[in-house]
Amino acid sequence: MSPTILVIDDEPPIRKLLRTGLSTQGYAILEAPNAAAALELLGRDRVDLVILDLGLPDMRGHDLLRAIRTRHPELPVVVLSSRTDEGGKVEALDLGADDYVTKPFGMAELLARLRAALRHQLAVQGERPIFRVDRLSIDLVRRIVKVDDSEVKLTPREYDFLRVLVHHAGKVLTHAQLMQAVSVSSDPQYLRVYMRQLRQKLEADPERPRLLLTETGVGYRLRAPDDEATLRPPGVAGAR
Repeated sequence: MSPTILVIDDEPPIRKLLRTGLSTQGYAILEAPNAAAALELLGRDRVDLVILDLGLPDMRGHDLLRAIRTRHPELPVVVLSSRTDEGGKVEALDLGADDYVTKPFGMAELLARLRAALRHQLAVQGERPIFRVDRLSIDLVRRIVKVDDSEVKLTPREYDFLRVLVHHAGKVLTHAQLMQAVSVSSDPQYLRVYMRQLRQKLEADPERPRLLLTETGVGYRLRAPDDEATLRPPGVAGAR
């Protein structure tokens, strides 16, 4: 059965674009122009993923996200957000959004984010014993990290960060989520230091990372195994 995606957006051209682009990839599409219609559809129909525009006419998008999370805690939600609204992105992710895509967006990038969100939902609970992406492999049982066939020595804290990113591969994690997961200082500068150290050890070119990606002003993501290598959010190259 094809996954059903609920598109919540008050702009008809955006809904048409998403309907056309997603239906050609085999997704079934439901549409809601506002929060009231969205909640009605969610209460009536099977939905596998939500694409949520934060700018709705009848309810603040973050409030609708909170309502969705309360009623459907496991339902993946990918948020649409303006490029400059970093605070809104962070708030949405902290409220439980699985990812965000900025407007204007490319369909290839959106499809990659949707696949990652659906994978995360359908994955078997618990950690996979071996994680591989590109030249990187991580044995989560023996705590062995390799680039190609060479073992890389990580500090306990570096490994903790990497393990959290592996567990949520393909999903952006905010600074707050990462710091809470590894119990470090609330100063984001600590994350930049550890991320810089990890990139020095794991990336072929630490100044142009392809695995440990920066979501500018929001947080970090580890590229999922089948993500397109060219799909990088703005601000990745040379990011701190």
